[in-house]
Amino acid sequence: MRLSCLPVSFFSEIIEGKMSIHDWARMGAELGLDAIDLSILFVRDRSKPGLEAFREQVTSAGMNVAMITSYPDFTHPDAGQRLKELELEVEVVKVASALGAKMVRVTAGQAHPQTRIQEGTAWAVEGLSRLSERVKDSGVRLVYENHAKPGAWQHTDFSQPPQIFLEIVRQTAGCGLGINFDTGNAATFSDDPLALLESVVDRVVSVHASDSSTHGSLNHTLLGKGITPFPKLFACLKRHAWDGWICMEEASNLGRNGVDQAASFIRKTWADA
Repeated sequence: MRLSCLPVSFFSEIIEGKMSIHDWARMGAELGLDAIDLSILFVRDRSKPGLEAFREQVTSAGMNVAMITSYPDFTHPDAGQRLKELELEVEVVKVASALGAKMVRVTAGQAHPQTRIQEGTAWAVEGLSRLSERVKDSGVRLVYENHAKPGAWQHTDFSQPPQIFLEIVRQTAGCGLGINFDTGNAATFSDDPLALLESVVDRVVSVHASDSSTHGSLNHTLLGKGITPFPKLFACLKRHAWDGWICMEEASNLGRNGVDQAASFIRKTWADA
């Protein structure tokens, strides 16, 4: 198992320029992470010199990037916008490649009120499949998440309901699309998060280790303090000889101490599983 972290607690500081990418990378190195994760929202200058400078901020701290999270909206009711989303996501993968990232987290799209389940599922499958074909030689792995709602969106994720997520997983079999299994979303929105993991474990490339304090409504908390059954989920992964990336989604708003505590919890829980 290799450990990285998406710094949700620091999103505002990084986006507003109050915390540099070098600062985040240095913190990750000091806490013994194997890599760091980034949101595509952090990468404003996507020119070649801009990306080279951005990557230098990471490598000069002795770190590299495991995953870039992105937010494609393939369920938008406007066909023209869906095409734009595809092109934007192809660009995201190019950015990820330039930064040396191993994975890009992708989403189905938003639960737009006008989008019916059948057509939204078809649009999500089409968008994810076309994207997979377009970037298959990029060296970057696409990982589709059982997602909830980022601050960048107006609506929650179309495939937040487990049954929709599983149908999209089923219909994208064979296109090379991996899965980023989010533990907190599974615990919050599924009646049986272990069964959900077992149904997709053969395609899991990475795990978003996140936690929620409540069922039915996502309320981020320090990893290990909420309802996520980490020991059972990790035991399932080990039974299947899984040995990929655990990318902590650290959103406790406890600063560096929150990342440190989360990393210690994940390492111990994984070792004990």
